[in-house]
Amino acid sequence: MDRPSCSQESTCVSSWFVVITALFITSLISANIISAKLVRILGFVLPAGVIIFPVSYIVGDVLTEVYGYSRARQVIWLGFLCNALTVLAIWCAQILPPADFWRGQESYEQILGCTPRLLMASFVAYLAGEFANSFVLAKMKIITHGKWLWTRTIGSTLVGQGLDSFVFITLAFAGNIPAAGLVGIIATQWLVKSAYEAAATPLTYLVVGFLKDREGIDTFDYDTRFNPFAISQ
Repeated sequence: MDRPSCSQESTCVSSWFVVITALFITSLISANIISAKLVRILGFVLPAGVIIFPVSYIVGDVLTEVYGYSRARQVIWLGFLCNALTVLAIWCAQILPPADFWRGQESYEQILGCTPRLLMASFVAYLAGEFANSFVLAKMKIITHGKWLWTRTIGSTLVGQGLDSFVFITLAFAGNIPAAGLVGIIATQWLVKSAYEAAATPLTYLVVGFLKDREGIDTFDYDTRFNPFAISQ
């Protein structure tokens, strides 16, 4: 895969950027689907999505570190739209009348069905967490003058994953679970996801170094508009 032949300011997209975007969206959608299963890891009960969802934050860090906040913002919204399309497709398949000989309707609804409250919580938490993660990393990169990458990846994840866990658990389960229980669930998810990111730091260094070398860019968001809804830089 070669570097793009056009300038960084143009609208051209490199092959590596497409690969990173695909990995981000795949991690996001697969995490949402497999989270229907609860698993026990090291004594903690967690949604199965925890094995892949933190990858979206790792990839989000790579996007912001290499390509900048504006590019990351595009990918975050693209991920949101792709996830919404997936949910719509699953819902349409659910309401279609099943074939007479098919006996999996109840299982389909149990595994893939989603209540409006959980769906709203998931979407809001995703946007809040991902944009916070990208914003913090971009700002910390300027403050650290591009040094100490590990402080940015871990620091942004602590903020982004913390916000994601807080928003989702609160919106999805407040009123159904005691406050103490909510705090425990939020803290557990936050710590597990953040530890995941910290453990992946060496891999993040390798990927960031590789992409900066191959792409020939290292973006600093000095003049970037950090409005999540902005269309242009």
